[in-house]
Amino acid sequence: MKILVPVKRVIDYNIKARVKADGSGVDLANVKMSINPFDEIAIEEAVRLKEAGIATEVLAVSCGIAACQETLRSAMAIGADRGILVETDAELQPLAVAKLLKALCDREQPQLVLCGKQAIDDDANQTGQMLAALAGWPQATFASKVVIADGEATVTREIDGGLETLRIGLPAVISADLRLNEPRYATLPNIMKAKKKPLDTVKPADLGVDVTPRLSTLKVSEPPKRGAGVKVADAAELMNKLRNEAKVI
Repeated sequence: MKILVPVKRVIDYNIKARVKADGSGVDLANVKMSINPFDEIAIEEAVRLKEAGIATEVLAVSCGIAACQETLRSAMAIGADRGILVETDAELQPLAVAKLLKALCDREQPQLVLCGKQAIDDDANQTGQMLAALAGWPQATFASKVVIADGEATVTREIDGGLETLRIGLPAVISADLRLNEPRYATLPNIMKAKKKPLDTVKPADLGVDVTPRLSTLKVSEPPKRGAGVKVADAAELMNKLRNEAKVI
């Protein structure tokens, strides 16, 4: 069984994002970039399925600028067998990425697409669902446990009321939630091995996909600063502020 895992290059989660002075977007100059944490969880799960003898190949895919090769090398250091970069300088939106992944699925014929539930930069949570719709495949989102057997996937997912278990046929799309696993640290030998693993580069035009943005960003701004706290003399004053200023009661 071949597993395809999309991975995205994002600002490292330890870094505080800064907005450009003109409000046109997020400032990426001299900012540490890394693999999207939820995609890292998806890679780890795919590698575990391979180590268990369920999967035969793990293919990592990234879409974006040439620097995304570093993201793919990180995925291969965790255990992916090879990588494909869909290289473009265009601003990629979820639908465009889903179409690119659909074209790669038609070419590579994976039995499972295992992706992160969302990227931490835009929090769109759309690509996996759009891919499933385009491919006509079943999907299971926010997976906290995945079991593959007899051509089916049994997926436990977290919902507001507790846990829900789905059984879907393969091929399918599954998106990984935070509690699916804890990704391993890439060891130095595996980092060195990742440099020698095959990494192919294609263009969106090679896949017959138009990635022209359909949405335009009007303005990006930082959240308003939180106001300073105040001290109250007694419970009566607290209730008055909650009722008249905070308006929570």
